[in-house]
Amino acid sequence: MAVPKKKLSKSRRGMRRSHDAIKAVSTIKCSYCGQPNIPHNVCKFCGQYAKRVAKTTKTK
Repeated sequence: MAVPKKKLSKSRRGMRRSHDAIKAVSTIKCSYCGQPNIPHNVCKFCGQYAKRVAKTTKTK
């Protein structure tokens, strides 16, 4: 079983964990309805993708 020979300093531990932070999700405006949307995904509100209907949505 692997056991460390020496204690890892707080600095080294922090350097290793520097890439583990949660990153913010980037959003764009839908060109059809103007709602915020994740890039390269079908719009949840209107169903548009690349200026064409990808899925039908329920309307009130």
